[in-house]
Amino acid sequence: MGTLLIIDDEKDILKLLSRILELEGYEVLKAENAERARKLFASNEVHAVIADVKLPDGNGVQLTAEFKSLKPQAEIICLTAYGNIPDGVQAIKNGAFDYLVKGDDNQKIIPVVNKAVEKAKLQFRLARLQAQLEEKYGFSSIIGHSRAIREAIELARKVAPMDTTVLLQGPTGAGKEVFARAIHAASPRAGENFLAVNCSALSRELLESELFGHKAGAFTGAVKDKNGLFQEAHKGSIFLDEIGEMPPELQAKILRVIEGGAFIRLGDTRETKVNVRIIAATNRDLEAEVQQGNFREDLFYRLSVFTIRLPSLGERREDVPLLATHFLRYFSDKLRKPATSLSPDFIEALRRHEWKGNIRELRNIVERAVILAETPVLGAELLPFDFLFSKRPGLSSGLFKLRDVERDHIAGVLAYTQGNKAKAAGLLGIGLTTLYNKIKEYGL
Repeated sequence: MGTLLIIDDEKDILKLLSRILELEGYEVLKAENAERARKLFASNEVHAVIADVKLPDGNGVQLTAEFKSLKPQAEIICLTAYGNIPDGVQAIKNGAFDYLVKGDDNQKIIPVVNKAVEKAKLQFRLARLQAQLEEKYGFSSIIGHSRAIREAIELARKVAPMDTTVLLQGPTGAGKEVFARAIHAASPRAGENFLAVNCSALSRELLESELFGHKAGAFTGAVKDKNGLFQEAHKGSIFLDEIGEMPPELQAKILRVIEGGAFIRLGDTRETKVNVRIIAATNRDLEAEVQQGNFREDLFYRLSVFTIRLPSLGERREDVPLLATHFLRYFSDKLRKPATSLSPDFIEALRRHEWKGNIRELRNIVERAVILAETPVLGAELLPFDFLFSKRPGLSSGLFKLRDVERDHIAGVLAYTQGNKAKAAGLLGIGLTTLYNKIKEYGL
């Protein structure tokens, strides 16, 4: 049924109320003073509190405000021996579910408690769902401790509660949609729709219909009216991914939505009004696109009110092991494979990789390795052969000398063969004795 906390310094009333409500199927916690009540309320999921107004060390009206600030989902019912209008008004202002007079309202207790508990249970369920959504889509779902990602998260947290248009800039696969969802989840629009569209994936005609909808007969095949994503996202958020790829004709319609909250559907003659927050993303330099005449300058300034640059994976290499471990757990569960950890050589290979595909590429690499794994520990031999020998990023690696390149290549082949020297020699096209000499020479 639910858990109740009854607070009353009169032992007989406390015992009587407890017995009545226990017979109704409730679990009842009892407190004779405010201090005890605070401890019980803090350590239990209490759905409803029945509090006497006059307590030896406190006041039920004041406790109402205190408890509601701690757990807004719980409902508080105030009881008093003498009806007092100012107290009743203040109790309701403080968030009380109801204010009852002892004796006069005995018949009301059970129905009021039932309603209060029903409401509280619903509120607790909603809070749990919101917490789950936050864990899945919120900022806590963004993995990484590097300075670059922490700075991006901090900016996103600050803008999330505002109704400001946000532009996310960063390379493909850097997690722009993850950030967009987190911003939506932390905004007042979190309970409404979040819809995403890739502006580069559709032709101009299809993209216009997808975004703005159409009237029946607007074009061949339009047999009935269709709502666009902007209408479906009303009161929520829409994520326009790769907006730099959007045709110029549609850029004007997006600008109209931002400025006036309105657009005209294909084949329609009347404006449709919407209230939508726009979060856009691009891997292009939009300022350069404006200079080249490929992107509207007025739209750029409207979109870039608040710009967040997302770092590439190469700029946050310290996060690679964290992300890889996260994907390992995810795919191990999803694919029902007993993969539990990554070997040092696997992690080292990940650290050295260039990551042109960023987080998306890392996710795919780990998924492939989990599929191929036959042991709980994933070794470097599960990585694609060319992955192990991809060029290191930049010129900072120090691989200018032929000796260094050879040493690095031999080390990679040995990792790939899990130390099997005969197999490594065969792959390298050299004799086993030569390989042993190279290992000794390079200290491998």
